[in-house]
Amino acid sequence: MPAAPGFDWRERAHQYALLMRLHRPIGWLLLLWPTWWGLWMAAHGLPHWQVWVIFTLGVVVMRSAGCVINDWADRWLDRGVKRTRERPLVSGTVSATEALVLFAVLLLIAFGLVLLTNPLTLRLAFVGVGLAVVYPFMKRHTHLPQLWLGAAFGWSVPMAYVAEKGELDAMTWLLFLANVLWSTAYDTIYAMVDRDDDIRMGARSSAILLGDLDLIGIGILHASFLLAMWLVGSRGALAWPYQLGWCGALAVILWQHWRIRHRDRDACLAAFQLSHWVGFALFAGMAAALSV
Repeated sequence: MPAAPGFDWRERAHQYALLMRLHRPIGWLLLLWPTWWGLWMAAHGLPHWQVWVIFTLGVVVMRSAGCVINDWADRWLDRGVKRTRERPLVSGTVSATEALVLFAVLLLIAFGLVLLTNPLTLRLAFVGVGLAVVYPFMKRHTHLPQLWLGAAFGWSVPMAYVAEKGELDAMTWLLFLANVLWSTAYDTIYAMVDRDDDIRMGARSSAILLGDLDLIGIGILHASFLLAMWLVGSRGALAWPYQLGWCGALAVILWQHWRIRHRDRDACLAAFQLSHWVGFALFAGMAAALSV
């Protein structure tokens, strides 16, 4: 069937890509590195290539789905926040119905990928979907949506671990805990960017909850995360390259804290955008350690 007169498929695809934040890879990188932590630790080296492909694609698909449902739920908020008022759903270039259809299609793709794994991974996937769907509504009812995001992002770890190893163990939950702590920390930095707008619009966040203690709270979260990842290296008997990667992650985190010390909006955003290098440093150290 020919397209309706005046209908531009390329422009629609462009708007959908903007809604899925495909132009901003930091979101899927923040999800990718912990997923790869789980895969490499479960395999104690290189994972099966099929599992690697499934979860690498799954990261992009689920992060895109999360962005779509988040923007659909946040329409009331985004129009009042400086950073988000030009998003497709707020500007009207994509309708709410289109967003829900796109979200459903992305979930179906993700479900198809999970079907290629094992039954336990499939069962864990339903929990992951629940975490992702509920997250966007948390900022209306609790000051801890960042903690919920940590759980949603962190759930990729047990899924990847089980898909590769076939079972859950203590290492799974240590990696999961580390990811929850890390995600809560960097998303609190992100929430500092919009804190004034969120207060005005009646939204809630950990940055608002912590108030003047925000830098201390983020520091405690980061310190706990680094301790958990040190324990990962210790329990996994990882060789010296992992300690080197851990020190790299520490250096990035210290630089982030220096950037946010004055709570400047642009500096906080720049500090948040450095976060994925923490995950990369730890993954690089982990992969190198397991290879020797």
